[in-house]
Amino acid sequence: MPAHRLHRPIAVFDAGIGSYAIVAEIQRQRPRQDIVYFADRASFPYGAKSPEALTAIMASTLHYLERFDPSAIVMASNAPSITVLETVRSLTTVPLYGVFPPLAEAIACSCSREVGIMGVTSLIDSDGLQRFIAANRPPEATVTAIDASSMVELVESGAFLFDPTGTQAHVDAFIDALFQRAPAIDVLTLSSTHLPWLKPFFERARPGCRFLDPAERIVAELGESEEGKGRVRTLVTEDARYAVTDFRRMLERLGVELELEVVDSMTQTAN
Repeated sequence: MPAHRLHRPIAVFDAGIGSYAIVAEIQRQRPRQDIVYFADRASFPYGAKSPEALTAIMASTLHYLERFDPSAIVMASNAPSITVLETVRSLTTVPLYGVFPPLAEAIACSCSREVGIMGVTSLIDSDGLQRFIAANRPPEATVTAIDASSMVELVESGAFLFDPTGTQAHVDAFIDALFQRAPAIDVLTLSSTHLPWLKPFFERARPGCRFLDPAERIVAELGESEEGKGRVRTLVTEDARYAVTDFRRMLERLGVELELEVVDSMTQTAN
């Protein structure tokens, strides 16, 4: 689909299938909004990269997405949003939005006042997350940062779709270990855009805990919708680990019909 056929799209990107949840929420709330969906699987996982590496990837990606004349760009990943968003914001004139843990909401709906933020390694270990927690945590609340990188891999690999029994076993073991360390937690934020795909697995593993997905709030923050025709242009990078064929199989299993354009991860040009 030629870029000129999209009218002032919202560009949404992440290192894989995780950000499709944001795309789907935009479509639900704004059915006539055009969208550029960029799944940069060659850069997966963002969570294992240093702030310097993330900054370079974000700068390249923003420059690439500007060619589609977007009305907004959504950095649909918690790790770069927390760690480098303010660093790269000046690199584009397009309004740039990040994804942040819904911490205030988590604390507000917690009975124990003990909550957890689940995310990838670079988010959990970052000074940025600690500053975010300090700015949003009331004195009476306890917030635990939880490295859930192993859970993110279950999504990008497609295991959650093609091996649900094995996925549930991995999730059960992860949740059991987590609550042995922090038994009073009663609300967890799914602070990687991959993690909401596992929400049913988490809920089965811990029925008494609430798991928060921030997707609805993100779309509400994007300002006025641009009236297009509701088209989605889907751009995907791949490498030896994460092939586009596997990505297509995941979308098909989810019942999602998208025309995929393979993009070279080095030059970000369509093949």
